[in-house]
Amino acid sequence: MSSKNRPYASRAMEHAKELRHNMTEQERHLWYDFLRSYRPKFYRQRPIGTYVVDFVCPSSNLVVELDGGQHYEEENMQYDAQRTKYLSSQGYRVLRFINTDVDRKFEAVCELVNRAVHDTSLQGRWNSESLSEPSPLGEVQL
Repeated sequence: MSSKNRPYASRAMEHAKELRHNMTEQERHLWYDFLRSYRPKFYRQRPIGTYVVDFVCPSSNLVVELDGGQHYEEENMQYDAQRTKYLSSQGYRVLRFINTDVDRKFEAVCELVNRAVHDTSLQGRWNSESLSEPSPLGEVQL
């Protein structure tokens, strides 16, 4: 079915375009200082189904999301879980970083993205305690 026959697809494309023009400071930093020239290629603010992801590397089926504080409110955590479940059903692995990790531990975030591109087992929410291997829940600490 072409995107002309799916009204949500054109809405997602318009929303993605708007988000590309209004990136957060952390999204701009990760994009311009790492992902933009990274190979394999990443794309920013791309629609996948009805969702728009922050960054996606199609060749490694990897989505990278940057989360501000609002993502830790109960309603938003449920939405993120639903979104991650959908993306996983489409074959994507989802990495989530908090904005302060991009601000304070940029090199570690880049290292973990690089590892995830090359290691198909890495996925989950990442936090800023220490750089370690994934926990049984799929969380990795920076």
